[in-house]
Amino acid sequence: MNRTVTMTEAKEKLDEFDEASEAGSVIVTRNGKPVLAVVPWRLYESIAETLDILADKERMDSIRRGVKEAEEGKGIPWEQVKRDLNL
Repeated sequence: MNRTVTMTEAKEKLDEFDEASEAGSVIVTRNGKPVLAVVPWRLYESIAETLDILADKERMDSIRRGVKEAEEGKGIPWEQVKRDLNL
């Protein structure tokens, strides 16, 4: 769940954001318009990593090829993978 606070509240209650971020993001507004988002660190890292992946043309091409191959049934059955890896 998101929490919305004004910029003034944000300045006064910055130390409380750590607790609030456990439940979701905190939206900071100025004059009623969102200007900042305070998000849990794990979420920020996840978003940054996703953006890195999306920006990497070679990696995205590889992902698209893999999805296409899976849709075409060209994958390797799990039982065969386990046998090949001696699991």
